Amino acid sequence: MAKQPNILLILNDDMGYSDIGCYGGEVETPHLDRLAQGGLRFSQFYNTARCSPSRASLLTGLHPHQTGIGILTYDSGPEGYAGNLNQRCATIAEVLRPAGYRSYLSGKWHVSSNLTQPTDSWPMQRGFDDFFGTIIGAGSFYDPNTLTRRNENAEAEARAPGFFYTDAISDEAVKFLRTHRKEHGDQPFFQYVAYTAPHWPLHAHPEDIAKYKGRFDAGWDQLREQRLERLVASGILDAQWKLTGRDPSQPAWTDAQHKAWLANCMEVYAAQIDRMDQGIGRILAALSEMGQLEDTLVIFLADNGACAEDIPENVTVDELVNKLMIARSHTRDGAVVHFGNNPDIAPGPEDTYQSYGQAWANLSNTPFRLYKHWIHEGGISTPLIMHWPNGIAQRGEIRHTPGYLPDIMATLCDVAGAAYPQQLDGRSILPLEGHSLRQAFEADLGERPPMFWEHEGNAAVRVGQWKLVREYPKDWELYDMQADRTETNNLAAQHPGRVADMARQYEAWAQRCGVLPRDKIVALMRSQGVTRAFWEDE
Repeated sequence: MAKQPNILLILNDDMGYSDIGCYGGEVETPHLDRLAQGGLRFSQFYNTARCSPSRASLLTGLHPHQTGIGILTYDSGPEGYAGNLNQRCATIAEVLRPAGYRSYLSGKWHVSSNLTQPTDSWPMQRGFDDFFGTIIGAGSFYDPNTLTRRNENAEAEARAPGFFYTDAISDEAVKFLRTHRKEHGDQPFFQYVAYTAPHWPLHAHPEDIAKYKGRFDAGWDQLREQRLERLVASGILDAQWKLTGRDPSQPAWTDAQHKAWLANCMEVYAAQIDRMDQGIGRILAALSEMGQLEDTLVIFLADNGACAEDIPENVTVDELVNKLMIARSHTRDGAVVHFGNNPDIAPGPEDTYQSYGQAWANLSNTPFRLYKHWIHEGGISTPLIMHWPNGIAQRGEIRHTPGYLPDIMATLCDVAGAAYPQQLDGRSILPLEGHSLRQAFEADLGERPPMFWEHEGNAAVRVGQWKLVREYPKDWELYDMQADRTETNNLAAQHPGRVADMARQYEAWAQRCGVLPRDKIVALMRSQGVTRAFWEDE
């Protein structure tokens, strides 16, 4: 067998399809751009529309409902919605261990409902040899809740001068790699780096924000058009695909109020991604110094489309701090944190807690519509970069082969020579749902098996060039992805037979994977007293 590659899997949080430089964006990402130039970019790769479900699917090669993460990490009642990574699945770390790999995680976990006590759904219990990061899904970049080292609370480490979570994630990854090289240099490694950037709150360093001063002053309308032009020119998107209209709930940039503050929000968002790219650069530099970069398969992608969630000015401290544990009421120096998107308060510092809003999320998802939570292209389309000098001969090419998160496990098993298990530690493991993308390293593939999605009633199935998609509680829509990937021409009325057939395939998948109707889930949650978070619809 050929030499097993090291694996560096980088996932970021709530970033749109076209934000980074090599996917048409204004954000400066030289290190990601270099990976793209030296490897492959995939134009039609999909996530699962939300943080926890995407992580569960990525880690296991299954659909999120099969793993117990049907919505998020709260208990919604039935088996597929328990909010904990269950025992019917195996993580990448668990699967690679018998193949000789050691595994490390720095960053966000977010597949366990128990935030304070180690359980069988924590990283060290699911195959990782070392872990530094957060168990919870969001929080301050200066003072994150649930910061954990291995199985012990490490929140005190955030009190160190200059602590910033994005930097800590990058630096801990470098430490893990150096320690592995020193102590286990004869074994391959799996390093999972799970950034929280650019998930809200808008927290960034002043020098990073300053780099983007004025960069977004042209506004979302003009910038969306420019991004699409770059995407088409680079060969990522087809020139025949139309730019979707501005979100109808949002004003034209010329009519927007508080333009300076709005532009500042996007500048901070860009700075968050920039800081992440700086950290990726340090990780790549460490691999290069250790002579490991050529033998490492590096994968980069995002967990869902851009986030349109607004943090209202009247959100309560009790809701954010006590119920959800995603914020702190005071900074490390004792200053009061100001919650909500108040145009009188500039985003970025530790004593703020804001998001960049729907209109900028619309820009981030250029040229698609809708956002995180939804299964239209804006909710599930992600950049995917693969770089492996000794395993991918092509440089700077684009692959239009469709794929989605379960394919990552299948691909890693393929390149690592690891057997996906039927049994693990005495428990039965569900069959792998993904399909290896290794053959796409050389050239685009032909047909692939159907792909399925569901999140809170929003749903889709893609069969070949056809995508059937539903925005809950609306009717099914049908789109030809070859002619109209931006989903502007609904063909459901012209093809009722195709709609019926694809809907039957979807329903069979949903039944097999334990997907329940949204109204039933909401009723179960209410009966158990589960409180919906402020950014979620009832």
